Order: sequence, then C-alpha cells, then structure tokens
Amino acid sequence: MDNKIVLIILAVLLAPVAVFLKKGAGKDLIINIVLCFLLYFPAMIHALWIVTK
Repeated sequence: MDNKIVLIILAVLLAPVAVFLKKGAGKDLIINIVLCFLLYFPAMIHALWIVTK
C-alpha cells in the first residue's frame, strides 16, 4: 500500500522513474521516455496508468 502511494507521487513528479521502478527497463520505459521528450503530461498519464494497473 505505501509503495503504491510512493509510486503515484513519483509518477506525477518523475514519470520515467516510476515506470522503471514498476516495470524495469523495457518497452514501457522507452515509451514513457519518448512521451516525456514530446510533452510531460502524456508521460505522466502513461506512468499513472502503468503504476495503478
């Protein structure tokens, strides 16, 4: 429970870090980094989706 709260806070502040901690280095991390370079808001939404599912 506490870990999920920390991941949600990280997803808002540092989206790629939250995805890395949840899924590790893989396609989800690459997608999030690309979204982060384009705009931060889609990366944050993607990270929240990965963390909460």
